[in-house]
Amino acid sequence: MKEEIARVLTLVQEGKIDADKGSELIQVLKEKEEAGSKLLEKPTKYLDKTLKIRVLSAENDNVTVNLPIKLIKVVLMAGHSIAASIPQSEKYVKDLDINLIIEAIENELDGQIVDIKSANGDTVSVIIE
Repeated sequence: MKEEIARVLTLVQEGKIDADKGSELIQVLKEKEEAGSKLLEKPTKYLDKTLKIRVLSAENDNVTVNLPIKLIKVVLMAGHSIAASIPQSEKYVKDLDINLIIEAIENELDGQIVDIKSANGDTVSVIIE
């Protein structure tokens, strides 16, 4: 980039472009470099994040689950299918829209995606971070 700025300054010095145009060109070059350096920074990969499920029961029957996003789609689909096929657990998953959760994962949703608080004090949270 230093060479490109030097060329712009040379054009200004030689009178081929005016100072305002030179300043504008240098600004564009700097913005281009900043954009390029942002692309080179290693972004947090979405697949390296974790899905965290927290169930806090009023009776102190608490559940904590941490699953890597890489596995979550498979785990959700398999777990939902298994639970739906067991008569004792079918009632717990019949109204669960698993496709909504899968869609949220595929769209790289971050933060808290589920926050439920029942009248008896139970809470359920699903968070991606």
